[in-house]
Amino acid sequence: MATITNLQCRPLKTCMTMLDDFFIRAIIAGSGLALTVGPLGCYVVWRRMAYFGDTMAHSALLGVALAFLLNISLIVGVFAVAVTASLVLLALQSRNALPTDALLGILSHSTLALGLVIIAFMTSLRVDLMGFLFGDILAVSRLDIAIIYVGGIVVLAVLIAIWRPLLAATVNIELAQAEGLNPERARIIFMLLMASVIAMAMKIVGILLITSLLIIPAAAARRFASTPEQMAVYASLIGALAVAAGLFGSLKFDTPSGPSIVVAALTLFLLSLVTYPGRKPPATSEPGT
Repeated sequence: MATITNLQCRPLKTCMTMLDDFFIRAIIAGSGLALTVGPLGCYVVWRRMAYFGDTMAHSALLGVALAFLLNISLIVGVFAVAVTASLVLLALQSRNALPTDALLGILSHSTLALGLVIIAFMTSLRVDLMGFLFGDILAVSRLDIAIIYVGGIVVLAVLIAIWRPLLAATVNIELAQAEGLNPERARIIFMLLMASVIAMAMKIVGILLITSLLIIPAAAARRFASTPEQMAVYASLIGALAVAAGLFGSLKFDTPSGPSIVVAALTLFLLSLVTYPGRKPPATSEPGT
């Protein structure tokens, strides 16, 4: 696909003639993504991996550039680069050459810049970068919806399978190792799940907003939940509510849909602070990467 039509960064009212079809598909796709990223976002919050999520999201643009260069699927290109970035981070961490936050900063900005440079060299290719940076939820197709829901089911199934070792490692990694739960393997699988979700989410909320959809609903859910499992469920529901509220807000106020979804999620987070100002969240926080 040589030309990308960006509907996401147009106000929703400009699409009134096709509102019903676009709006329903957008809500279905966005809700499916929110239900998937909610539990993953909980681990991102618990393990203080927000910068890691940002790094993987920024690497998605390099995946887009390589996908066009090699003429392969965008999802495959983004997934491959996100996985590679994760493995490179693990390899550099094992050498203790630099602090993790410095490594994440290097990977984040270098992959984003490299993607932009590669796209600039492909002069025959017309790419709307705004669509990739901020998403294109109004242009999701039935195939996109199928990918989101099938991929989401697979991601959640794998996450459920590794839930116990991941949770144990989040609380105390030494204890998890002593119990034979193999937390390092669970960590690698979690990174693969993150790469998969970023590849699926790119078209909906865009590279720059993916981390927001991961973190903000989980942070809001933390104020209400008393157990990790409750927090995962609440994060999914808050994310789905943010999608619906953002799309309806985009329609009412004539604003871009992707950023409107993130603003709606932020509003729900602020409301959670007002509603439960003194509530203590589940005690599951240990530095992740």
